[in-house]
Amino acid sequence: MSLLQKIENLNVLIVGDVMIDRYLTGSVSRISPEAPVPVVLHQNTEDRLGGAANVALNVQSLSSNAYLCSVIGDDEDGVKFLEKLDACQLHRMGIHVSPNRRTTVKTRILGNHQQMLRIDREDTHDIDSDEAQKLLSKIISILDQASITVIILQDYNKGVLTEWLIQNVISEAKKRGIFTAVDPKKGNFFAFKAVNLFKPNLKEVRESIPFPISTEEASLQKASDFLREKLGNQYNMLTLSEKGLFLDGGTGGKRYPTIPRIIADVSGAGDTVISVAAMCLAVGLDLETVAMLSNLAGGQVCELPGVVPIDRILLARELANF
Repeated sequence: MSLLQKIENLNVLIVGDVMIDRYLTGSVSRISPEAPVPVVLHQNTEDRLGGAANVALNVQSLSSNAYLCSVIGDDEDGVKFLEKLDACQLHRMGIHVSPNRRTTVKTRILGNHQQMLRIDREDTHDIDSDEAQKLLSKIISILDQASITVIILQDYNKGVLTEWLIQNVISEAKKRGIFTAVDPKKGNFFAFKAVNLFKPNLKEVRESIPFPISTEEASLQKASDFLREKLGNQYNMLTLSEKGLFLDGGTGGKRYPTIPRIIADVSGAGDTVISVAAMCLAVGLDLETVAMLSNLAGGQVCELPGVVPIDRILLARELANF
């Protein structure tokens, strides 16, 4: 059995903020006479699933089953989001449609293949207690119906993962013996207590820990020890952009470098890494293998423009040549 086959056919539950990544592309040949800005001649509009929905796409691309749980707005973009879910053959049973929120949309304007501007349309306040309870009910319903192997909590600070919801989901997972993984943001950074895998990036660690952190192994180990003391978690994976990642299973961590690549866009790389790392650890793969696959997968998606999930065939090819 190949390494990638070991993470096939898993049932993975993803909870977190979802969004539409919208790309308006065109060409630029002149500057506006109204202001010193380029004029983009619009040629195409493309919507992609983003945020926790991109994690679901990564899980699906790795030949496993993704169950996505989130909150969207009762608006035109919410309808488009559900249509994209259907088109991608992702379950919509875990999506709560709220009349009190807007569907998050990140609109990127690209001219001559360069990003000129990004416009965000979103609500970032926490979902209210009624919405959180309805979302938890959907989560528990899926847990009762499907044999879930791993739960991934994907936080983008848009308000879906409230402290109450985080605690209840992790508690439910512990009762059922389900592996939990989180990709945190600063807002609820230390709310994910007793999670199995904690995967912040270096920027998030530096913003949340009260001492300076470098990319030297000893410094990263100090940060990992601090996180484990605060959270009581099992694994820490600190992603370091082009410097790779640091992975610590509790007996001393190690920094794993990535291979050099031509980077087109780092958007969505964290979604890919948490998907691969969580699934690998949940089925008991060793840390060296987890780090290798995570680095390869995260690096691959950075070579393509925009938010894209992993390509399993390309990953298998890279793995064979590694």
